[in-house]
Amino acid sequence: MTTSTTSRRALLRWQFDLTWSLFEYHLERLDPEDFLWEPTARCWTVRQGADGSWLPDWAETEPDPVPVPTIGWLSWHIGWWWSVTIDHAEGRGPRERTEVGWPGDGKAAIEWLRGLRAEWTAVLDRLTEEDLDAIAPFPWDRDPEHTISHMAAWVNAELMKNATEIGQLRLLRAASAS
Repeated sequence: MTTSTTSRRALLRWQFDLTWSLFEYHLERLDPEDFLWEPTARCWTVRQGADGSWLPDWAETEPDPVPVPTIGWLSWHIGWWWSVTIDHAEGRGPRERTEVGWPGDGKAAIEWLRGLRAEWTAVLDRLTEEDLDAIAPFPWDRDPEHTISHMAAWVNAELMKNATEIGQLRLLRAASAS
């Protein structure tokens, strides 16, 4: 029987790196037109306001059925929850949803997400085993049942889910164009 000496941090970092590599596969293949492609009439997207800023569609109460998000909306969504998670992890006051806008085009959105990846890996790399046992400030609002380990695992799961959604939309758009 083999015993593992892999730390929780190393395992979480490995899982994150694996998830990111799967996401990067799609990021590298996205066309600028992919971001605002609407596969159906009922979509959530990002829209440019009169001031030039890009804002996401949003409802305080989730509609039923939930609109299909565009890749632009999903990239904003990742940027929003990840920015707020990093704010919490760094001990900064978290930004409000309305303070996190979309960068304005696909290339800028990809660079934004890659920047968040760099910030997050810096957070992961400095965590100690003791840090991982601390109560998570987000997304459970300091529920003592959830630790920083849970928060890091949640980032991995949320990123994997959103990366899959982006990948599926990319593939659907490519298939519908041929």
